[in-house]
Amino acid sequence: MLKKTALHPQHRALGAKLVDFAGWEMPIQYASQLDEHHAVRAGAGMFDVAHMTAVDLHGARSREFLRHLLANDVAKLKTPGKALYSCMLNPAGGVIDDLIVYFVGEDFFRLVVNAGTTDKDLAWLRRQAPAYDVEVRPRGDLGILAVQGPQARGKVEALLPPALAEKAKTLTPFSAAWESDWFVGRTGYTGEDGYELILPHSQLLQLWSGLLAAGVKPSGLGARDTLRLEAGMNLYGQDMDEAVSPLECGLSWTVAFTPEDRAFIGRPALEAQRAAPPRKSVGLVLEGRGVLRAHMPVRAANGAAGETTSGGFAPTMKGSIAMARVAGAAVGPYEVEIRGQWLPAREVKPPFVRNGKVLV
Repeated sequence: MLKKTALHPQHRALGAKLVDFAGWEMPIQYASQLDEHHAVRAGAGMFDVAHMTAVDLHGARSREFLRHLLANDVAKLKTPGKALYSCMLNPAGGVIDDLIVYFVGEDFFRLVVNAGTTDKDLAWLRRQAPAYDVEVRPRGDLGILAVQGPQARGKVEALLPPALAEKAKTLTPFSAAWESDWFVGRTGYTGEDGYELILPHSQLLQLWSGLLAAGVKPSGLGARDTLRLEAGMNLYGQDMDEAVSPLECGLSWTVAFTPEDRAFIGRPALEAQRAAPPRKSVGLVLEGRGVLRAHMPVRAANGAAGETTSGGFAPTMKGSIAMARVAGAAVGPYEVEIRGQWLPAREVKPPFVRNGKVLV
């Protein structure tokens, strides 16, 4: 039986099309995926992401633990509330999961992990944590709601408890504030400004209803996917997995190689790839008609090959885009095979769209 979030009855009441996503029955769209996409770019949209999991780490050596566990370095987090995006790697350098870590206190960090990887993430965390005397506490009592778009912050702040609203107004990107069990992060997965809110499942409905009354558009996983693709953001299981390193999927910027004596899991494998990764990620814009999808063959002008990892129609750009993983030696221009025809695709550096503006 599929799992359901606390907002599941609301999705049904709004006529959402529901699908199986990582074992959860989730809305892929309500009335129009295209309208939901544009609402986030131009106004505000909200996403039920309560299938994702907040995991709290407690212990005096939590920071030391995370410096060993993650490819990015939590030593960068010097002020409570600051957040960091990182990959959690296996010894071969492959990505177990990509996640956000929030610094709450020296003995308390919060992770937010992907729905489809929660079980294996928890198993990996619990395997590594005892050496550092760190408690791993998944917060099954908390759900997550993402509100994104240029009007999102104002809509959310009007509904927060007053003390938390004042804190939220001062947040910079990739930082968080909290009051009691309400936690607000200025983060997102759409390329737009906004908040991701973590709060008790029992209180999600009240917040959802207030946002709905304020004109925030309910948006499904379909729009979330086109938005993140335009923003050049990886999707776990498509653009990366345990057989792909951060250096091969456009996430080299998330790997902190300094200081050189930090022995994080996967570092030796990444050091071996560092000078010349065997594969690399490129952004592609299809020239002409057609739609790019995942797993389409790609070839470069110098004969090197690869395939698209994520692709689709980009509503903001009114064209087709993709991210592709190709041989490290590949040199464009590129072509993509669609229905037996090789069509030219222009190489670009993601993001394709950010804050409502086309960048490529």
